[in-house]
Amino acid sequence: MLKILKYSFFDLSRSYWSYCYLLFFLITTTVLLYLSQDPFKVMVSLLNIVLILTPLIGIMLGTMYFYNSREFAELLLAQPIKRTSVFLGQYLGLSLSLTLSFLLGMGLPFLFFGVFGSDHTLDFLMLIAVGVLLTLVFTALAFVVASRFENKLKGFGLAILVWLSLAVLYDGLMLILMLVFESYPLEKAVLAAVLFNPIDLSRILIMLRLDISALLGFTGAVFNAFLGTTQGMLVAFLALLLWVTSPVFGFLHVIRGKDF
Repeated sequence: MLKILKYSFFDLSRSYWSYCYLLFFLITTTVLLYLSQDPFKVMVSLLNIVLILTPLIGIMLGTMYFYNSREFAELLLAQPIKRTSVFLGQYLGLSLSLTLSFLLGMGLPFLFFGVFGSDHTLDFLMLIAVGVLLTLVFTALAFVVASRFENKLKGFGLAILVWLSLAVLYDGLMLILMLVFESYPLEKAVLAAVLFNPIDLSRILIMLRLDISALLGFTGAVFNAFLGTTQGMLVAFLALLLWVTSPVFGFLHVIRGKDF
């Protein structure tokens, strides 16, 4: 598995998409820091970019890589190698490649700007951690989708639908439910619902860390009362880790039943 991971990592690190991903964050972060000169404002500006782009890139490149490496995987499976080792190595190689591009793209500008050692170090580390976890989550979801569907068109379509549902439709549905049942106590229900969406959970964690939960209005006060505590932050991070591990076990379960 480690050999497959190493091969996949170095192969993907030299790909066109990895360079584009790195350059996008590098140029965007550098320009924002140059124009604003305030790392806190830059992190707030980068919040939505990280929450939208990292899941999209993770699920799209994950689906694309799974289908494009099908023949390579079949060649490896003809050898006395475990199926889980092949696909887990490919998943980790892709995830680490995207994570490295993300870390370099966002980390280098902040490093040169001197954010490390300042009052905003923990805020920046939270933003980085959320981006890395979302990359791992949506890359694993991409492997789940691609392993379930042999047809590439169906796989890409469902992958986009998964991202669209979690990034856009989920928030709209929650807003409608809160408006319809505004006369009922929904605090616990809203907190529970947030745990089922890694993007919303990540957004709330960062906003609480940056102390801008007031932008969430009433729900911001509810989240701050629970997730703003040490116990709440721990529960939120455990939920994100569960979002990482569950899809991984999911696609490995599907792979074990595949006949190729």
